[in-house]
Amino acid sequence: MREFKLPDLGEGLTEAEIVEWHVAANDEIKLNQPLVSVETDKAVVEVPSPVSGRVVSIHGEAGDVIPVGDVLARFDLPGSDAAPEAEPGPAEPAADGRDEAPGVVGELPASAVVMSDTTRSAAAAPGRKRVKAAPSVRALARELGVDLTDLEGSGPGGRITAKDVAKAAEGAAGQASAEAAPAGASATDEKLSGPRRAMFRSMTAAHSEVALCTVMDDADIHDWESPRDFTPRLIRAMVAGARAEPRLNGTFSAGTGVLSMSEEVHMGLAMHTPHGLIVATIFNAGTLGLDELREEVARLKKAGADRTLKPEEVRGYTITLSNIAGGSSRYATPLMVPPTVGILGSGAARDEVVAVNGEIAIRRMLPLSLTFDHRCVAGADASRFLGAVVADLKLAS
Repeated sequence: MREFKLPDLGEGLTEAEIVEWHVAANDEIKLNQPLVSVETDKAVVEVPSPVSGRVVSIHGEAGDVIPVGDVLARFDLPGSDAAPEAEPGPAEPAADGRDEAPGVVGELPASAVVMSDTTRSAAAAPGRKRVKAAPSVRALARELGVDLTDLEGSGPGGRITAKDVAKAAEGAAGQASAEAAPAGASATDEKLSGPRRAMFRSMTAAHSEVALCTVMDDADIHDWESPRDFTPRLIRAMVAGARAEPRLNGTFSAGTGVLSMSEEVHMGLAMHTPHGLIVATIFNAGTLGLDELREEVARLKKAGADRTLKPEEVRGYTITLSNIAGGSSRYATPLMVPPTVGILGSGAARDEVVAVNGEIAIRRMLPLSLTFDHRCVAGADASRFLGAVVADLKLAS
């Protein structure tokens, strides 16, 4: 019998939430066949089977959060003799001190897959209704508080669709409003999961670990040839800022006291999605033109909304851009995620009365807020970076 443990699907991952099992106990499964879909902080990942054989048991239900290293499934392999039942003893460590690993599994690195022999028999998971639904539909159901096991799918093969979930949510809301409740009483509970749980952890770290400081300025964008092309222009301007002051583009280790400044600008794009805040990465942003940046931004936004971002697309950024102009906001104190040291927030652009060459004029102005880690970045460094950003944004094209 073989055990399969939840691997580290990304750098530093400590846990993942089960979204959907693609098999049940006693199913036959092939090597690299989809085994289970799990949700990490930023993405839904399909984990392939590490072996061909029979699934003896699966561990965890949809919605359960599983720590890395916990057993996900147990398998019987073809041609292997069943070992007699016995109390499990301590595992024999490999020569290098790590658990045994079978090699590359699907798209996962070999070091991420942990398999071990076991002589303990495992009972199959209790029987339950198998739900057919895409990860994005499951995410919507969690957000709306809909139990998928109560639904009959209208899609092909009984698959539950987003429309089924929305209809169930409307019905539940109508039933709840019809129930008697104390006058004026209202309460809604939400268990944070996925991106919202990740935001809780990262913002807690930002608040407790980083010495945050924010500087602000306005950029005159009145002469832009493409006035709506905000994000690509902001990315280009931040690349100019990083070239003028590299200290804002990198990571800081409090343990070693080392600020690592990156030669390339890997732009973290903070995006609001129906599932919460997600930061996706535009690698080597300084090598891309405005048209290329526009296409990459659109692609990442769609993938973020659809929960199809790959694990490597939500890490590795060296500086972050956040749009805080969802309403009438002008300035803010955006929080960067350690170990990065800088994040730029853009507010809502508006016409302002300003002085231009000693004359009063009405110009289109874009408010900017730059938060930096004051443990390793000085105010003068941040001001130099922001000044270069403002200068680049002032250009007509």
